[in-house]
Amino acid sequence: QVQLVESGGGLVQPGGRLRLSCAPGTMIFRDNTIGWYRQAPGKERELVASITTFGLAISAGFTRGRFTIARDSAQSTVSLLMDDLEPEDTAIYYCNTEPPLIPWGQGTQVTVSS
Repeated sequence: QVQLVESGGGLVQPGGRLRLSCAPGTMIFRDNTIGWYRQAPGKERELVASITTFGLAISAGFTRGRFTIARDSAQSTVSLLMDDLEPEDTAIYYCNTEPPLIPWGQGTQVTVSS
């Protein structure tokens, strides 16, 4: 069974930076658009950004250019670089295909707080 592995979360102050990494497995990475999602307490899970197999990236409006998604073909990983973080970005961040087709992993917690 495919297991999604997310890493890179942590506690950061407002205005800080974090880089998340997702290892979806070689075949999943090769054949699918990969997305980063997040779920804040009491809210629905939402798509943050996605990137196609050709490298076309789309980000949700709330990222306002602060987040950058990228693919690393050599390592079959997808990263999410988050700059100028805000308390509202606090959530568990997950990766999956876009649309999500694989059982969700545990995600990685991002907490933005002073």
